[in-house]
Amino acid sequence: MRNLSIILVLSALLFSCDSPAQKKEIAQQTNFKVTKTDAEWQSQLSPITFNVMRKGGTERAFSSKLNYNYSPGTYVCAACGTPLYESNHKFDSGTGWPSFDRVIEGNVAFSTEKQMGYNLTEEHCANCGGHLGHVFDDGPKETTGKRHCINGVALNFIPKDEQTK
Repeated sequence: MRNLSIILVLSALLFSCDSPAQKKEIAQQTNFKVTKTDAEWQSQLSPITFNVMRKGGTERAFSSKLNYNYSPGTYVCAACGTPLYESNHKFDSGTGWPSFDRVIEGNVAFSTEKQMGYNLTEEHCANCGGHLGHVFDDGPKETTGKRHCINGVALNFIPKDEQTK
């Protein structure tokens, strides 16, 4: 009986966990305008940015200088330059990552991933598929109620006065 219980528990864990192969399969099902090999992305991105954007990693909380940036401007994808978030929608969530209450419509794609038994809504650049972060329902109630919790290394900031018109 004990062996049967162990087998059932191990089977449940095996079939309920997301594997890297499953994530790769999901990424391959989505057609993005910008596609590159891992080698091409590695030559273009820093090691931490490659890990976050191409492998779904997470930067350490409170490590991004963009977490403390409140200058007017636009946050763009660090991999392809697509505009993703406006500074006037940024807020201090206290979580240690840049947070926004909304995206630039059409430039961010969403998928569902399972982590530790919970379904999370994952955000990707809609142009290159780069992993950005996750969206939660604990944002500012006076606006959208959403918190787009984004890895700072997945973003570049373009100050308003440097944007082309």
